[in-house]
Amino acid sequence: MVTARSQREVARGLLKRHGILRLRELRESGITAATISRMERAGEVMRLSRGVYQLPDADLEPNHSLAEAAKRVPKGVVCLVSALAFHGLTDQLPSRVWIAIGPKDWAPQRGGPGIRIVRFTDALRTHSVETHSIEGVPVRIFGAAKTVADCFRHRRTVGLPVAIEGLQEALRQRKATPAEIARQAATGGVSTVVRPYLEALTANA
Repeated sequence: MVTARSQREVARGLLKRHGILRLRELRESGITAATISRMERAGEVMRLSRGVYQLPDADLEPNHSLAEAAKRVPKGVVCLVSALAFHGLTDQLPSRVWIAIGPKDWAPQRGGPGIRIVRFTDALRTHSVETHSIEGVPVRIFGAAKTVADCFRHRRTVGLPVAIEGLQEALRQRKATPAEIARQAATGGVSTVVRPYLEALTANA
């Protein structure tokens, strides 16, 4: 039988190794909710949001909010302005993490880190997804070319200047080729919107 003390040791070891864990993941390792609650009261763990925990002395990376959001929305994919920022394609500093989920996927309740949910079709949500490790957490993020195309597709939400900035930076930094962006624009149904800007930016290249 696992004792309360050994549960605490296991919990600390798991959090040290994985960075951020959901209560369900801790319980699957034999740690009770009561143990985590006692650890929280004792300052041994920190609750980031409902059911999401981290060690209080954990080293935080610049993209910590993305790791936290990935734990809160396991099926989500970092998208739009947050994905642009991750790829270094905008000067915007989004106050909330933009997360794409499917049409019928569960959306988190308010609380914890700011999350902005955007619903994508299943086909667009599963296309061109990269997985990056942030604080030991696998975080799914759309690739640069798709992110640019998605910003044009959601230009009324993110703003056309942000989409154009993303396109300019993707080309300037060579994070995506014109052909890659054109393909993603076609997949997202925004070829006619993106084409004039793409042609203007590559005319003298």
